[in-house]
Amino acid sequence: MSSNKRFGRLVVGFVAVSLVAAACSSGGSGGSKGTVNIAVNPWVGYEADAAVVAYLLEKELGYTVVKKDLAEDVSWQGFESGEVDVILENWGHPDLEKTYITEKKVAMDAGQTGNVGIIGWFVPKWMVDENPDITDYKNLNKYADLFKTSESGNLGEFLGTDPSYVQYDEALITNLGLNFKVRFTGSEAATVEAIKQADAQKKPLLAYWWDPHWLNAVVPLVRVNLPAYTAGCDADLEKVACDYPEYKLNKIIRVGFNEKGGDAATFIKNFNWTNKDQNVVADYITNGNMTPEAAAEKWVKANEAIWKAWMP
Repeated sequence: MSSNKRFGRLVVGFVAVSLVAAACSSGGSGGSKGTVNIAVNPWVGYEADAAVVAYLLEKELGYTVVKKDLAEDVSWQGFESGEVDVILENWGHPDLEKTYITEKKVAMDAGQTGNVGIIGWFVPKWMVDENPDITDYKNLNKYADLFKTSESGNLGEFLGTDPSYVQYDEALITNLGLNFKVRFTGSEAATVEAIKQADAQKKPLLAYWWDPHWLNAVVPLVRVNLPAYTAGCDADLEKVACDYPEYKLNKIIRVGFNEKGGDAATFIKNFNWTNKDQNVVADYITNGNMTPEAAAEKWVKANEAIWKAWMP
């Protein structure tokens, strides 16, 4: 397809989407104040954030909310195109912050979510009970044979998740001289099932994992001690040989939305809750078999004192 034809179709598509958005904003019982486009990144904790924020924007403040399922890096591109108004849970992307906040000036920090994010390497607690020194990365090669699978060959298997997440496990394994091979499951859900299965079957597992997450209350996991994180140790992802930092998660919003988003922008900047709050909603969605809206409604009804403080 030629670039002119492609551009023409994009323009037509954009106009169509704009007309639909305008219709949604001007009609119906909700959305009279306008439309808020929320990027939803692919993990259930973020889905919990988006569920509660969307519910309150619609039910309490009268906005229409459009959720867009996007990978992290693609979400940031939406700030420039105007297709994304907010990222609710930023897990530390200094490269993207530099591009879209510092250089292009189309996005801005909207304050912390209140969640503290921990990324690291984890093993099941039963493995630590049997091999207490396994939590020191220097001893992992001693146990590499335990983690061999049909896919890892002569190396131990390291279970990765979605390669689009913040991760540099392949480089860590190489730079720390570890006899392991990364296998990406491709999704959070697949990793959850692998961890649950490994724990139930007492199958050795070394995996990339994080908190906040509802699974941590179900399956006891213990973090492996990697070389301590220091500022800048992860600047070159090909040479990185340190642990992941602790992330004080924040929100990112489009500059134009901050200027013209009214009560919605103020509300999102005020949004602030804890790992426990997020895990409760995530558990409703995952284990309670509730829709995100139903999970949000249940949490909202039980926690009015918390969310009232977010209102403009």
